[in-house]
Amino acid sequence: MDYEERFAKDPSICGGATTIKGTRVTIRTILASLADGDTAEEILSDYPTISKEDVRAVIAFAAASAEEDIPIPSLPSI
Repeated sequence: MDYEERFAKDPSICGGATTIKGTRVTIRTILASLADGDTAEEILSDYPTISKEDVRAVIAFAAASAEEDIPIPSLPSI
């Protein structure tokens, strides 16, 4: 999924935080909602300006970020 096409970053919107393009909903807000246990349907109900594909894009972004940023400890040799 090419999630970057769904995001925007504008210093005059939400203090420059990355948002879903065309909205004031930040990626951070969606991730926090998911971390709190909200379902995609609950998020879409809370933020009707975003789509299911936007939520999927945020999840894809988080997965890609974790893959790049979190060091994986080496497994002990047996």
